Amino acid sequence: MFVLSGYEYLLGFLLACSLVPLLALTASKLLRPSTGSPERRTTYESGMEPIGGAWIQFNIRYYMFALVFVVFDVETVFLYPWAVAFNRLGLLAFVEALIFIAILVIALVYAWRKGALEWS
Repeated sequence: MFVLSGYEYLLGFLLACSLVPLLALTASKLLRPSTGSPERRTTYESGMEPIGGAWIQFNIRYYMFALVFVVFDVETVFLYPWAVAFNRLGLLAFVEALIFIAILVIALVYAWRKGALEWS
């Protein structure tokens, strides 16, 4: 029936992956409350009335703090597979990981000296 035999399971998987989000969105549309008063559409801020618009300028420190977090979060993503395969990789991989960690420590010291880790 198929020209490429053996791909029936892949086709079924792709079909299931396509149908699950569609079914979830359809079910949520059918089951949601239908009351749409203007008061329900306002932004919720802990029971208080929203003040000002949503387009305000944030201090650059928030972005710097987030970028430092992302850098060290990515570090763990790269170091985890290395740690799992540590016994098979050898001395060269260990030295490369030490260089990678040293570069990240230098970045941390730089961010610390520039005040990127100060929240206030």
